[in-house]
Amino acid sequence: MNNLEIDEQTAEWLSFVERVRTDPAVGFDEQWARFLELSNSRDASLVPLPTWMPSHERIGASNLGRLMAGLGFDSYDDFHRWTVEHRADFWRAVIDDLGIVFNHPPKRILDATNGPTDPRWLPGARFNIADSCLQSEDCVLAIVQGGEGTEIDTYVTYGELESLVNRVGNGLRRHGFAPGSRIALYMPMNIECVAAYLGIVRAGCAVVSIADSFAPQEVERRLEIAAADGVITVDEFSRGGRIIGLYHKIREAAAPRAIVIADREATLPLLRDGDLFWNDFLGEATAFPSHPGGPDDPTNVLFSSGTTGDPKAIPWSHLTPIKCAMDGRFHQDVRPGSVVCWPTNIGWMMGPWLIYATLLNRGCIALYQGLPSGPDFARFVGRAGVSMLGVVPSLVRAWRESGACDDADWSRIEVFSSTGEPSNRRDSLWLTAQTGYRAPVIEYCGGTEIGGGYVTGTVVQPASPSTFTTPALGLDLVVLDDAGDAVADGDEGEVFLVPPSIGLSQALLNRDHDKVYHDGCPSGPAGEVLRRHGDQLARLPGGFFRAQGRADDTMNLGGIKVSSLELERVMDHHPEVIESAAVAVQPGGEGAEQLVVFAITKAGTDEEELLVDLRRRIAAELNPLFKIHDLVVVESLPRTASNKLMRRTLRASYGS
Repeated sequence: MNNLEIDEQTAEWLSFVERVRTDPAVGFDEQWARFLELSNSRDASLVPLPTWMPSHERIGASNLGRLMAGLGFDSYDDFHRWTVEHRADFWRAVIDDLGIVFNHPPKRILDATNGPTDPRWLPGARFNIADSCLQSEDCVLAIVQGGEGTEIDTYVTYGELESLVNRVGNGLRRHGFAPGSRIALYMPMNIECVAAYLGIVRAGCAVVSIADSFAPQEVERRLEIAAADGVITVDEFSRGGRIIGLYHKIREAAAPRAIVIADREATLPLLRDGDLFWNDFLGEATAFPSHPGGPDDPTNVLFSSGTTGDPKAIPWSHLTPIKCAMDGRFHQDVRPGSVVCWPTNIGWMMGPWLIYATLLNRGCIALYQGLPSGPDFARFVGRAGVSMLGVVPSLVRAWRESGACDDADWSRIEVFSSTGEPSNRRDSLWLTAQTGYRAPVIEYCGGTEIGGGYVTGTVVQPASPSTFTTPALGLDLVVLDDAGDAVADGDEGEVFLVPPSIGLSQALLNRDHDKVYHDGCPSGPAGEVLRRHGDQLARLPGGFFRAQGRADDTMNLGGIKVSSLELERVMDHHPEVIESAAVAVQPGGEGAEQLVVFAITKAGTDEEELLVDLRRRIAAELNPLFKIHDLVVVESLPRTASNKLMRRTLRASYGS
């Protein structure tokens, strides 16, 4: 297997890890100091210092190791090259390994007649991907759900989940929703949410995903863009000791017909004419025949911020879950019996990803109702027997700084995975240290329009904090400088993807897809057709990469991608603001991005009061998770000769 050579510093680190495992007196500060000492003295031509190395036993027992061996590969690099040079053969192997259920099998895997930007995957196939999510035996656990302030968890088997999915499907038909209808989910990620999601898909309808943190104005925009026919929501729920009402926001957003989940022990809300309570909506538990569709039929509309102010509406199809499940199976090593926990929301791609990556691999989803930053969540992870724990870097920092995980039993965690924003090495090292360096952190970066990751890690390669080890299987990428040349090790540039792949979007509801992703793209070093993504990556020795934030005018705030223009639209309406520019900065050059606002203001404006007011407006009109880190008042904003705002110049100037 490639990259398993043990150099001198790696050997010293692994020896130190053995000491850490046997001596509780070796605190994390000492571990971090030792890592920095070895890392900083390392030859720059070597791979980043590995802090986790897979054993030959671990490689052989992994999903990826098993697939490679079955196909005759003993080199990961050779295997990845095969997956992009023989894409149809690779995806055929994936589909067979996952056991995807077809009503009518495809005539072939890939028809590339129209070129790499317009492939036809699984032509002739008819299937419903929800059927492949419910193949485990009825008695096998499908979901475990816990919550704040209690150690009493709820368990749902595959049989019970399918019964509720059938009730959703029968309810949709009974109340007039037909194949092709679009039903929004605006609710926390809970058991009912998973069942509603699968029931909508099984009925041949499409889910419209809206995060429960969005304000009514943003909910209304997304419902309009997606042309939603209905919405499933909750009256209210509790998170972090706060009661959060959603149904009143649905009313304010002038949403279409709503199905409302309400606590029967609380005072029931007064419904609008035509709205229904969940229990009145559900149909019989009798078998509901799934509606088979073509591979490209939409099953989910998700939103991702672009650079024009309005969110891009990205349809997922019956194909996209295959990408989710492939990543979970071969990059995060999810398998039958795995318990997978990733604090997320149905409004973001990791919500549907969690459903598909777990259930298509016959695992169990672990859901937590409440804030995941406290000790209740850490204890739930232990009680649920979580084996794959997904994180957002800012959440890891909260755990480390608060001591929330001090008394948690994470002995069954085999893999961590981190996404949503760039991580930093200290927090990443701390995370794997919580298992005595037994569980690696698989860095995972992608997008809604990819259906998963484009750059990630594996359990058959060494892991080093805050680095990626490979493009995702079945995908390739190039990193180019401003002149369009491939960057060398040690340099950074903009990443472009090399299509095609299952999972890559081929249409947008409210944009010209080709213009967004392909117009103006340079060719690859070997003349490849490229696809724009917008991230910056640093290329490191040995095939490693490190995230460097965004190259375009979007940013990741708390794991949520948002356009600078969306933020500026809100701030520019403030009476004291003449013009604003929102940029994301990485303090110290690594880790989570923080929002910094540059603003031209009217004379005499109180800067502290303005900052407080802008924070309040952003929370109310966009999302309370978007936090302004700093406000910088300036006399002018830098622009190009064509009057384009130079946000890169502002990012570079901050703190210099």
